[in-house]
Amino acid sequence: MADPALVAALKDVVRAHPEGTVLELQAQPRARRNGLAGVHAGRLRIQVTQAPEKGKANAALLKLLARELAVRRSQLELIGGETSTQKRILVRGLTVDAVSARLVERLGGRPG
Repeated sequence: MADPALVAALKDVVRAHPEGTVLELQAQPRARRNGLAGVHAGRLRIQVTQAPEKGKANAALLKLLARELAVRRSQLELIGGETSTQKRILVRGLTVDAVSARLVERLGGRPG
């Protein structure tokens, strides 16, 4: 059973969009490892080892997110925060419920 705190926290992170779902993210470039780090302050925290230079961290983030959500990289689009650590990602073709369920599964019940 999903952690109720995680499910509640994801309500701020995952929003409906006409083309799918938008995720509110907090990127952490130059991290020790790549991975999802929970939900903090209304954003899904994602760690990537790449430096934020010439789009390398954004590319790594999108690749990681595609793997974690089990979608093609082409279904993801950075729609806000290209040069910021706070980002908005459009996930095309998945509903809010589908994205939320995959995140709950991948986070293993960790709200933060």
